[in-house]
Amino acid sequence: MVASRYPNHPQPLWNLPGGRQRAGELLDDALAREFREETALEITVERLLYVSESYDGTTGTHFLNVTFAVSAEGEPQAPSDDAHVVGLEWVERDRVVERLPVAVVREPLATYLRGDPRRYFGFDDAGISIEFADPS
Repeated sequence: MVASRYPNHPQPLWNLPGGRQRAGELLDDALAREFREETALEITVERLLYVSESYDGTTGTHFLNVTFAVSAEGEPQAPSDDAHVVGLEWVERDRVVERLPVAVVREPLATYLRGDPRRYFGFDDAGISIEFADPS
C-alpha cells in the first residue's frame, strides 16, 4: 500500500498504488507508470478485478477507478523526489481493508476480497474531496 499526502488532508491517506491516467495513455500503461513512480516496482497487469465510480460532491468531479490484479518484480522503494508519496508498506490481505479510510476505495475492495462476484460499484458522492498538488 502507498501513503500519500494531499494539500487538503492533514494526515497521509493509505491507498492501493495507482493514479491518474494521462491523455493518450492506455489504462495498463498508466498503471505500470504509476506503480513505477510510486513504488519503483515493474508490474505486469494480469486481469481486471472491478470498476467503481463516484462524484466529489465539493467539486463535482467524476472519478472512475479501475482496479486490476498485477504481479510485480523486486522490492518497493519510496521515491526520493516525490513529496506526495510518504510511505510504502506490504499489508497482509486480511488487513488491507482496515487501512483504507475512503469508502469508495474500501467497500469495492472489501466486496472483492469476500469473493462477491460484483464487478461494478457506483457512489453518488465520494464522501471525500482530494486536492491534487499538480494539475496532471
